[in-house]
Amino acid sequence: MTERKPPGRSWESWLEEQIRQAREDGAFDNLEGVGKPLADLDKGYDPDWWVKKLIQREKVSALPPALELLRKVEVEMARIWKSRDEAEVRARVAVLNAEICRANARISEGPASRLGAVDADAIVAEWRGRAGGRS
Repeated sequence: MTERKPPGRSWESWLEEQIRQAREDGAFDNLEGVGKPLADLDKGYDPDWWVKKLIQREKVSALPPALELLRKVEVEMARIWKSRDEAEVRARVAVLNAEICRANARISEGPASRLGAVDADAIVAEWRGRAGGRS
Protein backbone atom coordinates (compact mmCIF):
# COMPACT_ATOMS: atom_id res chain seq x y z
CA MET A 1 0.00 0.00 0.00
CA THR A 2 1.31 3.45 -0.82
CA GLU A 3 2.11 5.78 1.97
CA ARG A 4 0.13 8.95 2.60
CA LYS A 5 1.39 12.37 1.62
CA PRO A 6 3.24 13.84 4.57
CA PRO A 7 1.78 17.05 5.93
CA GLY A 8 3.60 20.18 4.84
CA ARG A 9 4.80 18.70 1.53
CA SER A 10 3.35 19.76 -1.79
CA TRP A 11 1.56 17.18 -3.89
CA GLU A 12 3.95 17.79 -6.76
CA SER A 13 7.13 17.16 -4.78
CA TRP A 14 5.65 14.12 -3.05
CA LEU A 15 4.48 12.59 -6.37
CA GLU A 16 7.83 13.29 -8.03
CA GLU A 17 9.52 11.50 -5.13
CA GLN A 18 7.18 8.51 -5.57
CA ILE A 19 7.98 8.35 -9.31
CA ARG A 20 11.73 8.66 -8.71
CA GLN A 21 11.61 5.86 -6.14
CA ALA A 22 9.60 3.61 -8.49
CA ARG A 23 12.14 4.22 -11.27
CA GLU A 24 15.01 3.29 -8.97
CA ASP A 25 13.14 0.15 -7.87
CA GLY A 26 12.64 -0.89 -11.51
CA ALA A 27 8.85 -0.60 -11.50
CA PHE A 28 8.92 0.82 -15.03
CA ASP A 29 11.29 -1.79 -16.47
CA ASN A 30 9.96 -4.38 -18.95
CA LEU A 31 6.53 -2.86 -19.34
CA GLU A 32 4.27 -4.34 -22.00
CA GLY A 33 4.45 -2.45 -25.29
CA VAL A 34 7.73 -0.66 -24.56
CA GLY A 35 9.26 0.71 -27.75
CA LYS A 36 6.12 0.06 -29.80
CA PRO A 37 3.95 2.80 -31.32
CA LEU A 38 0.65 3.59 -29.69
CA ALA A 39 -2.26 1.88 -31.44
CA ASP A 40 -4.88 3.87 -33.34
CA LEU A 41 -2.88 7.12 -33.46
CA ASP A 42 -3.76 7.51 -37.13
CA LYS A 43 -7.50 7.48 -36.38
CA GLY A 44 -9.49 10.53 -35.36
CA TYR A 45 -10.52 11.20 -31.78
CA ASP A 46 -13.40 9.07 -30.56
CA PRO A 47 -14.74 9.99 -27.11
CA ASP A 48 -16.17 6.46 -26.73
CA TRP A 49 -12.89 4.68 -27.49
CA TRP A 50 -12.68 3.13 -24.04
CA VAL A 51 -16.22 1.69 -24.22
CA LYS A 52 -15.52 0.13 -27.62
CA LYS A 53 -12.24 -1.37 -26.36
CA LEU A 54 -14.02 -2.77 -23.28
CA ILE A 55 -16.76 -4.33 -25.40
CA GLN A 56 -14.17 -5.85 -27.73
CA ARG A 57 -11.91 -7.12 -24.93
CA GLU A 58 -14.71 -8.54 -22.77
CA LYS A 59 -16.74 -9.77 -25.76
CA VAL A 60 -19.81 -7.97 -24.46
CA SER A 61 -22.90 -8.06 -26.63
CA ALA A 62 -25.67 -5.50 -26.60
CA LEU A 63 -27.95 -7.76 -28.62
CA PRO A 64 -31.13 -9.19 -27.12
CA PRO A 65 -30.64 -12.85 -26.12
CA ALA A 66 -32.66 -14.24 -29.07
CA LEU A 67 -30.56 -12.32 -31.59
CA GLU A 68 -27.36 -13.31 -29.80
CA LEU A 69 -28.49 -16.94 -30.16
CA LEU A 70 -28.98 -16.42 -33.91
CA ARG A 71 -25.44 -15.06 -34.13
CA LYS A 72 -24.05 -18.08 -32.25
CA VAL A 73 -25.93 -20.47 -34.55
CA GLU A 74 -24.56 -18.72 -37.66
CA VAL A 75 -20.99 -18.94 -36.35
CA GLU A 76 -21.37 -22.59 -35.38
CA MET A 77 -22.95 -23.54 -38.71
CA ALA A 78 -19.95 -22.01 -40.50
CA ARG A 79 -17.71 -24.22 -38.35
CA ILE A 80 -19.86 -27.27 -39.07
CA TRP A 81 -19.51 -26.83 -42.83
CA LYS A 82 -15.71 -26.89 -42.38
CA SER A 83 -15.74 -30.06 -40.28
CA ARG A 84 -13.57 -32.98 -41.39
CA ASP A 85 -15.80 -35.95 -40.67
CA GLU A 86 -19.38 -36.92 -39.90
CA ALA A 87 -18.69 -37.66 -36.22
CA GLU A 88 -17.43 -34.10 -35.75
CA VAL A 89 -20.51 -32.71 -37.53
CA ARG A 90 -22.85 -34.72 -35.31
CA ALA A 91 -20.95 -33.71 -32.15
CA ARG A 92 -21.11 -30.02 -33.10
CA VAL A 93 -24.83 -30.30 -33.90
CA ALA A 94 -25.46 -31.94 -30.50
CA VAL A 95 -23.63 -29.12 -28.71
CA LEU A 96 -25.51 -26.54 -30.80
CA ASN A 97 -28.87 -28.16 -29.99
CA ALA A 98 -28.04 -28.14 -26.27
CA GLU A 99 -27.18 -24.41 -26.50
CA ILE A 100 -30.43 -23.67 -28.36
CA CYS A 101 -32.50 -25.56 -25.77
CA ARG A 102 -30.71 -23.84 -22.89
CA ALA A 103 -31.18 -20.40 -24.45
CA ASN A 104 -34.84 -21.01 -25.28
CA ALA A 105 -35.48 -21.95 -21.66
CA ARG A 106 -33.81 -18.78 -20.35
CA ILE A 107 -34.86 -16.06 -22.79
CA SER A 108 -37.31 -13.75 -21.07
CA GLU A 109 -36.50 -10.34 -22.53
CA GLY A 110 -36.46 -8.96 -26.04
CA PRO A 111 -37.96 -10.81 -28.96
CA ALA A 112 -38.78 -14.48 -28.52
CA SER A 113 -36.43 -17.03 -30.02
CA ARG A 114 -37.69 -18.61 -33.20
CA LEU A 115 -35.06 -21.35 -33.20
CA GLY A 116 -35.70 -24.97 -32.51
CA ALA A 117 -33.37 -27.93 -32.34
CA VAL A 118 -31.43 -28.59 -35.53
CA ASP A 119 -32.02 -31.88 -37.40
CA ALA A 120 -28.65 -33.62 -37.26
CA ASP A 121 -29.44 -35.97 -40.20
CA ALA A 122 -30.41 -33.05 -42.45
CA ILE A 123 -27.26 -31.15 -41.50
CA VAL A 124 -25.09 -34.23 -42.18
CA ALA A 125 -26.77 -34.69 -45.59
CA GLU A 126 -26.15 -31.05 -46.50
CA TRP A 127 -22.57 -31.26 -45.18
CA ARG A 128 -21.96 -34.28 -47.46
CA GLY A 129 -23.39 -32.37 -50.42
CA ARG A 130 -21.15 -29.38 -49.72
CA ALA A 131 -18.13 -31.60 -49.16
CA GLY A 132 -18.53 -33.42 -52.44
CA GLY A 133 -19.63 -36.79 -51.10
CA ARG A 134 -17.14 -37.39 -48.29
CA SER A 135 -18.33 -39.67 -45.54
